[in-house]
Amino acid sequence: MEKIILDALQECERAPSAGETKRCVGSAEDMIDFATTVLGRNVVVRSTENVNGAKHNVMIGSVKGINGGKVTQSVSCHQSLFPYLLYYCHSVPKVRVYEADLLDPLSKATINHGVAICHLDTSAWSPTHGSFMALGSGPGRIEVCHWIFQNDMTWAIAD
Repeated sequence: MEKIILDALQECERAPSAGETKRCVGSAEDMIDFATTVLGRNVVVRSTENVNGAKHNVMIGSVKGINGGKVTQSVSCHQSLFPYLLYYCHSVPKVRVYEADLLDPLSKATINHGVAICHLDTSAWSPTHGSFMALGSGPGRIEVCHWIFQNDMTWAIAD
């Protein structure tokens, strides 16, 4: 438990990465304040609906690019393991945000509605970032996309 708390505190207290704006928040009100400070008042929050499809093969169904799939700005908030509500919220430049239906590959039935974010500029990321280790690449050489998990969320300017 001590390590979990220390990890959360270190993430909240570390200096922002190049181009990143960040804040740890302990309430919905603080999260809204941060998102609207970065993005303005005309925002929409999105999250993956549930955990269906996690750790299983899925098929991607229909995909919708937020803001027409153009490069946009967003604020993502990730739930931290902590004794009380704590979200690590941050905004990084040059992202694309997508919504996608996740389908069962056999029945083709929709099992989830997911939100993904693609980081277009990874040049300031650590060479040992898990994405590079998994994909065999390095900073600035690839875009990195990931799902916004259930209970995490991403805010973007409304379409």
